[in-house]
Amino acid sequence: MKEVIVIFPALNEEETIAKVIDEVPVADLEKKGYRVQIVVVDNGSSDRTGEIAGSKGVRVIVEPRRGKGRAIRTAFESVKGDFVFMLDSDFTYPATSIQPMLALLEGGYDVVLGSRLKGQMERGAMRMLNMIGNRLLALTANILYGTKISDLCTGCWGFRGDVIKALKLDAIGFELEANMFIEIAKLGYRIGEVPIPYRKRRTPSKLSSIQAGYRIGRMLISKRFRRGDHANSHC
Repeated sequence: MKEVIVIFPALNEEETIAKVIDEVPVADLEKKGYRVQIVVVDNGSSDRTGEIAGSKGVRVIVEPRRGKGRAIRTAFESVKGDFVFMLDSDFTYPATSIQPMLALLEGGYDVVLGSRLKGQMERGAMRMLNMIGNRLLALTANILYGTKISDLCTGCWGFRGDVIKALKLDAIGFELEANMFIEIAKLGYRIGEVPIPYRKRRTPSKLSSIQAGYRIGRMLISKRFRRGDHANSHC
């Protein structure tokens, strides 16, 4: 039986963590023959995020050092499954998107991104400045790495299980997605995309868009021209 692991990095998300857990289509996936494990990484929360997640019967990993990059690196080291999904825990990404993403992974893709920019976006979910910035970052990534993605900064990713073990990640914070993308592109993994709905965030954002955009852009450029990174790639 193949195992699907769904990871939610969470920092002070007590208002939404139960919702995102409940939305994972566990019953549908089990009917299709998958075993499902949900993992919440409590990333130094000062509220009841970890407690609420634990009450839902899911596995809770505590990573007290804050930073989304640290949370996901810890999770990737701690899990082992045939397919691994990562979704933000703020209830902006529908967990039902896992099923079409899983279909692409089963069909031969190594990594699948849930693209907000190709999907239906709830009114007010993304400011125009953020949309322009996201498109520019995706364009930069495609030019530098020879890929064809539309949404580099999405918080909805799916991987074949062996892929996450091959990624040498060093991201600390919200540059995580760029860090994952760079590793995936340099290793030559096959990347697919699925259009996904994107909901408006109901709780305050922890992200400074301009600062994050600058750090992501800088990482894309610096790692592209750094010598000694992955001389060999998977074909």
